[in-house]
Amino acid sequence: MKIDIYQDTVCPWCRIGQAHLMQALRKISIEPLEINYKAFLLDPTTPPEGRPRSTLIEKLGGQQRSDEMHNRLCKIGEACGVEFHFEEIERIPNTLLSHQLIKLTPHDKQRAMVDALHDAYFEQGLDIGQMDVLLDIAKSQGLDPVEVKGKLLAEEQLPEVERDLAFAEAANISGVPFFVINDTYGISGAQPVDVFVQALTQIAETT
Repeated sequence: MKIDIYQDTVCPWCRIGQAHLMQALRKISIEPLEINYKAFLLDPTTPPEGRPRSTLIEKLGGQQRSDEMHNRLCKIGEACGVEFHFEEIERIPNTLLSHQLIKLTPHDKQRAMVDALHDAYFEQGLDIGQMDVLLDIAKSQGLDPVEVKGKLLAEEQLPEVERDLAFAEAANISGVPFFVINDTYGISGAQPVDVFVQALTQIAETT
């Protein structure tokens, strides 16, 4: 089974959706299994330097509504084993470089890289749009920061990221997380674990 996960690295629902998917996969036996991380930009207009977090609070309808949504996310995250510390976040990053970092990471280490990016942003409030932050994360995941910097500056993985974005647009994927199974079936949103179990089991039985 092949699972393509369309996600953005600053999307809290993507973190929850991945956690639910992994819990579901631990409940059922699917072999062989291939998981690919595909790029999506929640806000393609975000400038390279990012935006102040206050702009997101305004977009969500003010401080009270923002706090309510974040409290809900924290509770859902706690239930599936992931943490959010939204109070640590000061900027909303441009995530284009972080997607390129995922792409240049060896395939078998990409899930750990995505987790590291999520930890850095959602738990530590780090600006994962900044080169120095990404290089520290890359180093923590066993990659050579000098080599990574060279590839990011040369935009070697940018065409692959752009192909993901073009596919998402052509497929009318308007929100993430979005899961494409075996290039055929789509699952939208951070569905509960049982929904993933049922859907993946049915798909496995028909292939």
